[in-house]
Amino acid sequence: MTGTLAPTQPLTAADRCDRCGAQAYVRVLLNSGGELLFCAHHMRKHDESLRKIASDIQDETDKLTDK
Repeated sequence: MTGTLAPTQPLTAADRCDRCGAQAYVRVLLNSGGELLFCAHHMRKHDESLRKIASDIQDETDKLTDK
């Protein structure tokens, strides 16, 4: 999924994972209208469940390997 439903801002170092507080690299927009932020680890851990309730997923985990 990509940012096709609504324009989203790039994630910054100030965006924190809702699960553990680490830097967030994924924004999940929920069908219910809310949003959740996740680090790469927690997104991988909950990926299958989140995709069932997400209207959009903004994945910026490629920033972890870009140099």
